[in-house]
Amino acid sequence: MMQATVREVAGWCGAEEITNVSDQDSLILSGVSTDTRKIRPGQLFVPLSGDRFDGHDYIHTAREAGASAALWGRRKPMPDADIGIPLIIVDNTLEALQAITVGYLSQLQAKVVAITGSNGKTTTKDLISSVLETRYRVHKTEGNYNNHIGLPLTILSAAQETEVLVLEMGMSGAGEISLLSRIGQPDIAVITNVGESHLLQLGSRRNIARAKLEITDGLKPGGTLVYYGDEPLLSEELAARNLGKKVKIVTFGENPENDWIARYIRVTAEGTQFTALGDTDTNVELPVPGRHNAVNALAAIAVGRLLGLSFDEIGIGLKSAKLTGMRIERSSAKNGAVILNDAYNASPTSVKAAIDLVAELSGFRRKWVVLGDMLELGPDEIALHGAIGSYLSESKTDNVIAFGPLSEQTYIEAKPRFPGDKAMHFRDKGALMDYLLEHLDSEDLVLVKASRGMRLEEIVTALQKGARR
Repeated sequence: MMQATVREVAGWCGAEEITNVSDQDSLILSGVSTDTRKIRPGQLFVPLSGDRFDGHDYIHTAREAGASAALWGRRKPMPDADIGIPLIIVDNTLEALQAITVGYLSQLQAKVVAITGSNGKTTTKDLISSVLETRYRVHKTEGNYNNHIGLPLTILSAAQETEVLVLEMGMSGAGEISLLSRIGQPDIAVITNVGESHLLQLGSRRNIARAKLEITDGLKPGGTLVYYGDEPLLSEELAARNLGKKVKIVTFGENPENDWIARYIRVTAEGTQFTALGDTDTNVELPVPGRHNAVNALAAIAVGRLLGLSFDEIGIGLKSAKLTGMRIERSSAKNGAVILNDAYNASPTSVKAAIDLVAELSGFRRKWVVLGDMLELGPDEIALHGAIGSYLSESKTDNVIAFGPLSEQTYIEAKPRFPGDKAMHFRDKGALMDYLLEHLDSEDLVLVKASRGMRLEEIVTALQKGARR
């Protein structure tokens, strides 16, 4: 984690005033926290302000928890008593946090790999990290620490011995990836794809492509952009950015014109095997199922090769990868049925990929897909849910269960191709759980997929326990 003197921290964020400190060069700060509940002794406390809270109100709590210094907003009233720790006075504590991050990053000798995309960025981050860990000391984004606060905290928590930082960059609107890229200053930037997530905020897939390409804004001179070459919008918008020869380009996908190509993809419920064609051909095994995950793995292979790894190292890393939860996470129901939990997020592109995965799997008595609402799709959300229903057929799954008000349109469009009760719609999650617990056979497969806000992991838990509670 960050180790720096008060003077160094003040210099990084441009602070001109420090209170309550006699020797700015002797007091070492070890790490940063924005949450008084998680502060460890010796850390710098950064009080952030929101619509309903102000971290400055908790300065005494931070000191009692062991904070050795704190940032302080210039426009905030000073504490009414001697706080007993240095206060580094800044115009804006969030911007100061980001500036401190840039300062600390300049001290590290680590390469930076940044990943964004509409779908698959967390899985791709995990695959890249697993590959690079076969040779390097790697520090990666954990959980949802992929925004303008989480990314700085991720970097500042990296050990000084870190050799590669693998940073996930998320967004909800235009300009956000640009900020994250300028903070993280990647050597290698990866774009997994362009889907429909954030249509509500950005209005079109082209605008989403433009937003994802903001990841090049902070790319170091001579850096490399690795992107999904099967998406024409990325190629078109990349050309419009006119980066010239300042950036090296590497593409991946299934189309033959890409630099890295996935061929002979074989999928089971336990994992995926395929052949990667690039600077040489190599056979790959993944512990996660899905044709789309073979494509995600190509990005990891490309990054591994750019950082000098052998194919043996890359193969070991991919085969041993452990993915963040609720991304095609395989488990078993209490009665033995196979569960694929993909309930962390959903968009039309990722839902279709999950349906295709179910269609490829064999050896089960029946296959079920449980689909909840896809959120933040904008004014076309009803039509996009209906398109998922039209995409479903008995050749892909035996049973369809739709959950939520938007997914009723999925059910309406799917129903004509699923006779009897093979397609159903529920608005009550408890009733859905009861139905599955009664009808799911021990030799069945069930996929659970929805946006995070639908909390369909509760269905997975019920199936694993064999009861709603």
